[in-house]
Amino acid sequence: MGYKRKAQLAYRKANFGIIFRELFFIVAGIISASFGLKSFLLPNHFLDGGAMGISLLLNLKTGYSLGALVILVNIPFVLLGSKQISKMFAFKTILAIAGLALMVSFDFYPIVTSDKLLIAVFGGFFLGAGIGLAIRGGAVIDGTEVLALFISRKISLSVGDIILVFNIVIFGVAAYILNMETALYAILTYLSASKTVDFIIHGIEQYIGVTIISSRNEEIRKVITKVMGRAVTIYKGERGFISESNPDDINLKIVFTVVTRLEVSRLKNLVKNIDKGAFIVMHTVDDTYGGMVKQRPLHQ
Repeated sequence: MGYKRKAQLAYRKANFGIIFRELFFIVAGIISASFGLKSFLLPNHFLDGGAMGISLLLNLKTGYSLGALVILVNIPFVLLGSKQISKMFAFKTILAIAGLALMVSFDFYPIVTSDKLLIAVFGGFFLGAGIGLAIRGGAVIDGTEVLALFISRKISLSVGDIILVFNIVIFGVAAYILNMETALYAILTYLSASKTVDFIIHGIEQYIGVTIISSRNEEIRKVITKVMGRAVTIYKGERGFISESNPDDINLKIVFTVVTRLEVSRLKNLVKNIDKGAFIVMHTVDDTYGGMVKQRPLHQ
């Protein structure tokens, strides 16, 4: 009973930590997005892409409350998300969108600048930061991604391609209804927001998966674990091309590890010092959970 009770307490503590972390990200996302809207985009009649772009366009043409429009435009995406992802995702998204709608209803944010270039860049930055933080909290304040995910399962286009087509339509409508200059600045705002979303989700320490094929794999394994302090996984493999000078060297061990983007250069130099002919394959990894750091690295 004691073990079960401890396990239950640990589970509840872990759940509380996850809930608090997600809530923090969602609240921070709402504050950042509302600041970008109220201090940059809205006072200067700027647009963005996605569901937020539709809401801003309707706000400019109809004069209706942006908060109400944000909720109405995102309702279909929330319903779609509850079926495609989960009901918990839909619940958190409802809270995030309602919080954003509430924040943009107030006028306590100062107008920072009237320079159009600064508005497009920094308005997109704060709006993108808000969208990215909300995503890290397990919710969205712009439902375009949900729609793109749903459509990508029906046709051969990727999620990114669908979002691009969706935004081209929005910017085309903006150019027709408003003017070309507004549409062009909207594209700049969207680019700033999308790059910020990528940065917030992936971070500066974007992870890189590295596969190393070398006959001196044991030395490479030791230098990665002892010097860099990174965990490794060893695969058993066979060479497809066998050198005539060493026909028995067919079996080998393949070293796989995950490092941050900032550590790639150091890893390549360490491997090169051991085996200049090592074959290294690298690919980006969206995220990792546990198992990266095995022990404290040795000082060089």
